[in-house]
Amino acid sequence: MSHEIEIVDGVANMAYAGEVPWHGLGKRVPHDVTPEQMLKAANLDWTVEKRSMFFTDRNGSPVLTKAQALIRSTDEKVLTVVTEKWNPVQNQEAFEFFNDFVSAGDMEMHTAGSLKGGTIVWGMAQIKDSFELFGGDKVEGFLLFSNPHIFGRSIDIRFTPVRVVCNNTLTMALNSTSDTRVTVNHRNVFNGDRVKETLGIAKEKLAFYKEQASFLGKKKYNGETIIEYFNRVFPSMSKDQVTSDDMRKAPISRQAEDAMDYLHTQPGANFAEGSWWQAFNTVTYMTDHVLGRSADTRLTSAWYGQNRIKKEKALNLAVEYAEVA
Repeated sequence: MSHEIEIVDGVANMAYAGEVPWHGLGKRVPHDVTPEQMLKAANLDWTVEKRSMFFTDRNGSPVLTKAQALIRSTDEKVLTVVTEKWNPVQNQEAFEFFNDFVSAGDMEMHTAGSLKGGTIVWGMAQIKDSFELFGGDKVEGFLLFSNPHIFGRSIDIRFTPVRVVCNNTLTMALNSTSDTRVTVNHRNVFNGDRVKETLGIAKEKLAFYKEQASFLGKKKYNGETIIEYFNRVFPSMSKDQVTSDDMRKAPISRQAEDAMDYLHTQPGANFAEGSWWQAFNTVTYMTDHVLGRSADTRLTSAWYGQNRIKKEKALNLAVEYAEVA
């Protein structure tokens, strides 16, 4: 079975605290590890450097180009091709971002690893705060730091709620007034302190999400709106941007039919049953546990790909329907 998680010499570049994730890949570490210890446990204590690139002209002479290769220190692997103005961020520098939070007891390191041949490195810390709604539906908060060694991809730091009952990675609505995500272009020098200030990592992020979840849990869908909702999240039409009127006329898509089945069978379906919270979490359950070839390809898509976009769309649509319910 192929994995998105990088495996070098038979060892997965991944570490985790707590339960064994996905296919049992990676090294288990205690909950109280430091960010630096997590970095080393996940085999991420390597550096990258830019080196000039040449081509050979028709006379066989080397000619210097403006392009540069980003080389990994451990195996001389070319991770990407960049420009002179592209600023790499070392993995150690990325993980130092967590130091103040971990040492203050506000967070503890949770997982770390590399995906797609080392081109995406991530570290995730659990925020020591959570909330519970609807008689036992618990949501915990995490901070995800993604450090891509890929030209054209930005550093990404985001607040990520996780629904414990089904281990669904949730999302915050795009129209939220509370910033939950910061991206830093590699044309700029990374400034961790400025990112912390901009992100405003604090308990109000989880408190805001609690309000949002509680709102969705109080608003009920009906037979017509739930089919329309799933058809808009999983459209059968070729265009992704479709209107409610289009959805009323369109036949239900195969994935929308699957969503109708999972609506009442997903883990946690008994919490706020019949509500837009249940409907939204049907989508997060499918993106995190059903769609895709394998568990770690689903994770990659849920964090960085189409499934992340789908979940954001699903939440915004759920809020839209709940507001008029």
